[in-house]
Amino acid sequence: MAEFFIGGEWVGSRSGRTREIRCPADGSLVAEVAEGGREDTEAAIAAARRAFDSGEWPSTPAGQRGDLLLRVAGLLERDKATFARAESLDTGKRLVESEYDLDDIAACFRYFGKLAGQDAGRVVDTGNPDAFSRIVHEPVGVCGLITPWNYPLLQTAWKVAPALAAGNTFVLKPSELTPHTSILLMRALTEAGVPAGVANLVLGAGPEAGAPLSEHPDVDLVSFTGGLATGRVIAAAAAATVKKVALELGGKNPNVVFADADFETAVDYALTAIFLHSGQVCSAGARLIVQKELHGEFVGEVVRRAELIRLGGPFDPDAETGPLISAGHREKVERYVAAALEEGAILRTGGKRPDDPALADGFYYLPTVLDGVKRGGTAVTEESFGPVLTVETFTDEDEAVEIANDTHYGLAGAVFTSDASRAQRVANRLRHGTVWINDFHPYLPQAEWGGFKQSGFGRELGPTGLAEYQEAKHIYQNLRPGPQYWFPGAAK
Repeated sequence: MAEFFIGGEWVGSRSGRTREIRCPADGSLVAEVAEGGREDTEAAIAAARRAFDSGEWPSTPAGQRGDLLLRVAGLLERDKATFARAESLDTGKRLVESEYDLDDIAACFRYFGKLAGQDAGRVVDTGNPDAFSRIVHEPVGVCGLITPWNYPLLQTAWKVAPALAAGNTFVLKPSELTPHTSILLMRALTEAGVPAGVANLVLGAGPEAGAPLSEHPDVDLVSFTGGLATGRVIAAAAAATVKKVALELGGKNPNVVFADADFETAVDYALTAIFLHSGQVCSAGARLIVQKELHGEFVGEVVRRAELIRLGGPFDPDAETGPLISAGHREKVERYVAAALEEGAILRTGGKRPDDPALADGFYYLPTVLDGVKRGGTAVTEESFGPVLTVETFTDEDEAVEIANDTHYGLAGAVFTSDASRAQRVANRLRHGTVWINDFHPYLPQAEWGGFKQSGFGRELGPTGLAEYQEAKHIYQNLRPGPQYWFPGAAK
């Protein structure tokens, strides 16, 4: 079972262990894959170190590195159906969503392929005619890349593409639950011509296969996307060798709706913000913060439409959202809802597994709305990472900003209003790395994607050369907002 890619060769796990990958939609067996441990990852690190120190890839002209990434983008488009099917089987998400993701993934490789080589550094004026000074940018070295299960290949692209464009080598460790598109990507990189040892892949659980990437002295940078608790462990481990760290640790993202917002548009986006991919999105709009005079009508419409959302597997053409990733994760979401109800939240809809026997073998959970949640309570401070929307209310602009910023996370947020001045004021005051105005979820590979506060540090995307002591915020405004009609029940 040769599913690790180390030093340009497909090899098996040294431990001989395996793991069953099952589709979250129905529990069916997708495949059995090799399960690695520390010794496998250390072998991959050694291969990446040799490849970097040999200088072949770092010294490759940046334009040629970019050309390779462009070839990878073409291969992703050529094999889109294969990649999308593998992604849906591993995650349980709808095939159409995986196909949309593949478009973004190819665009990411294409963007960094074109970006490679554009930054040639800069000349610094020394004030001395007999001296010359310049700033150049060089690759970091060996990068340890640890990716999550919710958007496996997209998150991998966000790490792999810029790492390769800059001339680094890497070891990729995807989530043990969703390995297959990473395996396919290694084959695409090989076909595109990546030199041996530049791209390396190991599979397995974080404590065994992932831990060396934050601990080993031969790794120069570790990039992790996932939960806050694991991120803290990785940051602490990386501190021992003072390696560079990039962390994206999720969020508790506010969606602020003023009474003057376009009603149908704001409702439509509120649904998409939280129920897309069953809420398993780092930037999900899990906190609906609505102006008091709009609360009754607005939340009532959100609840009505949430109850119409049809659950189903990746290849069900009528499904509008899918299952959670695992039985354990569904149990976590159930505990979250139970704790919120104990604290006084009002269950408006959902809050349980579906009754449909056709869904009994999958890890489904109904779209859920919790009204009347209290500031500081579990429901508004902890991340459920499921299809659970909490509702808070505000009276004026200052209170809206205060509530939206009342979280130890700071990844993303949104504001819906027809007042252009208010939109800009609120967006400027929100302490979140990405703020959407009259929109939710779009990202641009050329823009920043990172978090304030405990949502992480470092940047997954965007140009280099950021000021050391500044936070970078991306404010995205939809100038012609309108309903997307992703979910049912809209008055079209």
